[in-house]
Amino acid sequence: MLLAQALDRAGTGVWSAACVLYFTFVVGLDAGQLGLLLGASGVAGIAGSPLAGHLADRFPVRSLLIGTHLLRLGALCLLLVVTDFALLLAVVAVTHLGDRAAKTLEMLFATRVAGDRRATYQALSRSSANAGYALGAGLAAIGLAVGTRGAYQVLILADALSFLAAAALVWRTREPRGRGRVTASASASASASDEAPKAPGTAPAGPSPWRDRGYLRFVLLDIPMNLDDSILAIGIPLWLVNHTTAPHELVPAFLVINTVLVVVLQLRVSAKVRGPRQAAGAVALYGLTTLLCCALLAAATGGGAWAASAALLAAAVLVTAAELMRSVSSWELAVCLAPREARASYLGVAGMAQSVQKSAGPLLLTGVVMAAGPAGWLALGAGVAGLSLVQRRCSLRRLDRLAAAESAAPATAAA
Repeated sequence: MLLAQALDRAGTGVWSAACVLYFTFVVGLDAGQLGLLLGASGVAGIAGSPLAGHLADRFPVRSLLIGTHLLRLGALCLLLVVTDFALLLAVVAVTHLGDRAAKTLEMLFATRVAGDRRATYQALSRSSANAGYALGAGLAAIGLAVGTRGAYQVLILADALSFLAAAALVWRTREPRGRGRVTASASASASASDEAPKAPGTAPAGPSPWRDRGYLRFVLLDIPMNLDDSILAIGIPLWLVNHTTAPHELVPAFLVINTVLVVVLQLRVSAKVRGPRQAAGAVALYGLTTLLCCALLAAATGGGAWAASAALLAAAVLVTAAELMRSVSSWELAVCLAPREARASYLGVAGMAQSVQKSAGPLLLTGVVMAAGPAGWLALGAGVAGLSLVQRRCSLRRLDRLAAAESAAPATAAA
């Protein structure tokens, strides 16, 4: 499964590095069309996570994940022949929808395979994913250096083949028994022997995440807890170019720092965070680390090229540390705060936080934070730090309520 994820991310890294240039120089889109295309596809991607979670409560995750990979394969192959803008909108939207659905299904599958060791599996997953991204970006650099239409088409085919290979590997991986949609309600089914048998392929009705205000509050607060992604990819490079005297050649170093630190440290950080309560503590550390990162970015405008470079590199290290904190807290809390009998649906809704951030985060940084100058970064850091404390408190309270409910259930059954 880890190899399948690494191949998937390698292909994604190829396409992420090449898509803007492909749409600009090969398809011939202008800046307005490109912005609309990427923005609309990002919005479509938001629906991928809850849709995947909803289906995973009713069908095997393994089959759904294979289907999602094949859907992405077909959509990318269509890009080789589609040039009409309206059709491109539909094809790219389907691609992003499949991307988000696949990521959610991968984590659902990992949750069932790894059980209580899901934090360790998540760490291994992120390390392999970052290595895959780096490999994909390196392959894309070769194609971009050639720059011909044929070279871009080869890059698209490389991404498509990565989905085919990932689907084949998932097909060879068995979905574990004893977990998932049937097990989640096994105790209820066992205690209700007079209940009519369920039709094959259907799941017992469980609580809806859309009616669970406490869980929706967690998902809403988790959106700013994913801002490290936009800060690293968009905020720091644009701030360097437009507001500091640091050399532009420094921009690739940010991605290198992030990739190396995640691969080297992810397992070590995950080993120190065990259980949902420590994960809630990691949320607070995320807020503090993000605040320090934003403070460095605000200070980067006040000195010369060397001082600005040092501040920006340190900010890249801190935003990577925030990412490490988020990686061990967000999914662990999303799993533990969800009721067992409807976990897939709940995790699908939780996956929306990252999708929403990917759509709204760049707009927030470019339209609000950087427009306000250094004060904007300080306000952003303070806001994220404050919300992280709220997230921590709300998560601990919900964990206490869930623990009390579980302890009360056996007593009620015994009575």
